[in-house]
Amino acid sequence: MTDKKQPTLENDLVLIHFEDVPMVFARVETIVADHKKQWYQVKLLVLAVPLQVVTWILKEEYINGGEFTMEGKRVRMERVVCPEDPLPETLAPPTTPAKSPSKNRSTGPGQVISFPKKDPK
Repeated sequence: MTDKKQPTLENDLVLIHFEDVPMVFARVETIVADHKKQWYQVKLLVLAVPLQVVTWILKEEYINGGEFTMEGKRVRMERVVCPEDPLPETLAPPTTPAKSPSKNRSTGPGQVISFPKKDPK
């Protein structure tokens, strides 16, 4: 799920850890050089409700997964990579082009994902 090999770039998704606990996902909006040499202003869109935009001033090693502190608390952000598709080859949709579908008809096998039912308490 996380990737320490590739550098974190703009538009990447990161998982922010606070005191070694995964807390929230964020998208890296921009990374621009700060006036301090070897530091960068990293603008993050925090993917929580409500959405928040924060700008952290970090060194490259921190942007790429190194631990740092904020107000004495340990923080780390890791680049997130989309996991492999869990569908086995036999369930994958056909690779040959389909004929034009008629209205309101399915064009191939689909996967239905059910949401858990709410407990009526």
